[in-house]
Amino acid sequence: MSKNTSINVYYDAQCPLCRKERRRYERWSGRRAAEIGWLDVSEHEQTLRKKGVAPAMALRSLHIETAQGQLIEGIDAYRLLMKRIPLLVPIAWIISLPGIKPGLRTLYDVWVKRRLKKQGRWSS
Repeated sequence: MSKNTSINVYYDAQCPLCRKERRRYERWSGRRAAEIGWLDVSEHEQTLRKKGVAPAMALRSLHIETAQGQLIEGIDAYRLLMKRIPLLVPIAWIISLPGIKPGLRTLYDVWVKRRLKKQGRWSS
């Protein structure tokens, strides 16, 4: 964890959409952008393994490490990220409502599987 960041986001930098989303989050973060560290899962496989995250799982789901060293994944990771971006705070609240998270997780999992298969990077 960098001294200047409050969270580290492990994301798939080989994914064009993921890179685009990162730039969007950075832009919307404004002054708080420096508080968010962006780490490519491919370059940090060893770090993630030490934290109990297999490389394939790191590609399949967003993982965030807090300043306290806690790992958060999936929709909860997105919520944590969105809570740091004023424009997205209402969305973070909405996806925390009962019944929303399971549906979003299913849609996200289907999208990631399709994306990784198309790129030839899906491992069963």
